[in-house]
Amino acid sequence: MVNVALAVILGLLIALTVGGNVLVCLAVCVSRRLRCVTNCFIVSLAVTDLLLGVLVLPFSALLQLNDDWPLGPVFCNFYISMDVMLCTASILTLLAISVDRYLAVTMPLRYTSMVLPWKVLVAMITVWTVSLAVSFLPIQMGWNTVNGTVQNQGPYASERSCRFELNRPYVLTDSLLTFYLPLVAMCWTYLKILRIAREQAKRITSTRPTCVATYNRKTSTTVTTVVSSVTAVTLREHKATVTLAAVIGAFVVCWLPYFIMFTVLGLQEHPDPNTVPEYPIVLWLGYANSALNPILYGALNRDFRSAYSHILRCKCPFSGWRSRQPSPLMTGARENLTEVTLLCGHVPNTCRAALTEQSFSLHEIHRRTPTTDVQLSNGATATDVNGNDRSC
Repeated sequence: MVNVALAVILGLLIALTVGGNVLVCLAVCVSRRLRCVTNCFIVSLAVTDLLLGVLVLPFSALLQLNDDWPLGPVFCNFYISMDVMLCTASILTLLAISVDRYLAVTMPLRYTSMVLPWKVLVAMITVWTVSLAVSFLPIQMGWNTVNGTVQNQGPYASERSCRFELNRPYVLTDSLLTFYLPLVAMCWTYLKILRIAREQAKRITSTRPTCVATYNRKTSTTVTTVVSSVTAVTLREHKATVTLAAVIGAFVVCWLPYFIMFTVLGLQEHPDPNTVPEYPIVLWLGYANSALNPILYGALNRDFRSAYSHILRCKCPFSGWRSRQPSPLMTGARENLTEVTLLCGHVPNTCRAALTEQSFSLHEIHRRTPTTDVQLSNGATATDVNGNDRSC
């Protein structure tokens, strides 16, 4: 009975991981609003988690539910290598997303010229190269074992077991490179984003009202109005805080327990971590992060929610749909530079001047560089810190 309940739980987690990440990939493919450079990282993360759900999690469930490994030592080492590679790629892609958002917030005027498609491609190639270097290479060469032989092979290895052996050099290198350093970098970038957002919020509160675009269902038109800066800033800061808490909180909660135990067992050079009762629990908690990613990086964004809705209702083709739901144009309170929901920005023309001024103010705060006035709808001029003209 316990095995049946455990099999159901693990099966649901695998289905959620596969289904959620397929939904993310489809949403970006079918919605033009979601096709931008930034979302390349989102798709890469979804593909990584999807491969984890298809190529790793079923065999992890098999190993969890069955004491004997029926697929032989060669496939066991391949499965463990895939596990390490895909989990590492998922974590490093999260790091790439945090760096991308940091650049978008701290250097808004130069972001589009800095984050180019070829640079995104180089970043993703780097992620997969590092992931491959800490997985297949050391495991297939026996660098992760105490005696230097390839794990699960040799005259003394059992044909019916699948062990992930650990030694101190491999554990320290792998955990530092693929978790602890990315964790510190992610925390630092997100704290910087939140600090700059708060500085900008205080500046905007004391200067001007904010444009807000609202959608009228009856007339199918978008109406631009002006709301109090205090209300807009409060909503914006709350949204930024919730998003950051969800991103960094889920990452830490899911992966920190596993890597703490991974490091401790590696330093002890434990012969078989699967025999430790707590190890499978923290391992599957880390796997759960791949099921949460579609929610954290998709469902919290209005454009993704709209795409999800159309896909699940089988309304296709939807690459250029015009939904009669509330317009996916973000309001000024949600679409300002402090909005960190990771995705493409689409702003009504009537609000663009106000958003440009606020983005420029954020750049000025961060760089502490003298700037000139920003071009508004009344015809004033604007230049960036390099002296280039900027139109709204």
